[in-house]
Amino acid sequence: MENNKIALFKGRQIRRIIHNNEWWFSVVDVVAALTDSDNPRDYWYKMKIRVKEEDGSELSTFCRQLKLVSSDGKKYETDCSNTEGIFRIIQSIPSPKAEPFKRWLAKVGYERIQEIENPELATKRTRLLYKLKGYPDDWIEKRMRGIAIREELTDEWQKRGAEEQKDYEILTAEISKATFGVTPSEYKKLKRLKRENLRDHMDDLELIFTMLGERATTEIHRTEDSHGVPKLKSDAKAGGDIAGNARQQLEQKLGKSIVSKDNYLKKSKRIKRIKNK
Repeated sequence: MENNKIALFKGRQIRRIIHNNEWWFSVVDVVAALTDSDNPRDYWYKMKIRVKEEDGSELSTFCRQLKLVSSDGKKYETDCSNTEGIFRIIQSIPSPKAEPFKRWLAKVGYERIQEIENPELATKRTRLLYKLKGYPDDWIEKRMRGIAIREELTDEWQKRGAEEQKDYEILTAEISKATFGVTPSEYKKLKRLKRENLRDHMDDLELIFTMLGERATTEIHRTEDSHGVPKLKSDAKAGGDIAGNARQQLEQKLGKSIVSKDNYLKKSKRIKRIKNK
């Protein structure tokens, strides 16, 4: 499972990562959210000096350098702190947002602890979020199954030599191109998406063929005991080809393309409104 995740506090992104089974948050992102500073890195640097001069405290002792994804898509060593450390750090930030942020921080930190003790809670929470967004139960079932299949595949990639996020992107693109004839980035453009999750905007058939391509790839990896990105890439194409051939056969029967520019949720809501008229 991907251990890096973006959390949102009042519309501001807070990068976080699981380290030693707890959330560690980007200190610079926290500073940016609380101060609205144009240069949060400089604010954090000067803040450490100020606090040390005032009471001799070393705020850096609450931090650890962990790799987080930056705006350029690459991972860099970043000052991070766990929930307890962030509580201490924000005591030194004069901001009206401090108290709401503490409540938010306690909530997101506690949720992760709960999920570690009972992983089923994470699944329930995801289902509830999709339900609140208006997705029907049958779509949610497919999406949740797709998430499980995806995690199983990425676990195989990790064990078999895919190390960087770029490797995962290359392998995913290989499956998608063979399955649908387009890469995920091209698919997002087709659906007029920007930062949204592509799979959250797929319909039933798009999800099913995505699952088929990824599940087939996983089985090929295991059967052939594949190792190294070049071999994983060739397996990804083979798995995608299986799904792609099935898609093309269905398209011939239906007389229409499975690959759609439609946003599933918007389309389903539009159909529902028409039926209710």
